[in-house]
Amino acid sequence: MKPTITIEYCPKCHWLLRAAYMAQELLTTFEGDIQSVTLQPSEVGGRYIISINGNTIFDRKIFGGFPEIKELKQLVRDVVNPDKSLGHSDKH
Repeated sequence: MKPTITIEYCPKCHWLLRAAYMAQELLTTFEGDIQSVTLQPSEVGGRYIISINGNTIFDRKIFGGFPEIKELKQLVRDVVNPDKSLGHSDKH
């Protein structure tokens, strides 16, 4: 079964639009590689966590901010399809 990505965001911090933008980018880039992207409002203030099948790949508090979309795509790619080329967004 294809992986599911969850973006848990703080609604009190008004991070829904950021989460929706990231979800759109992931759904476009990984079309065919993932099952879905779920947006989940957090009950914990300040939380912004991205996970794949329950395994955290990004936590805002650990990383000290938000990822650039290029970095996020690389993190997701490394889990869901390591051989996938991200074109101009790929590591050099």
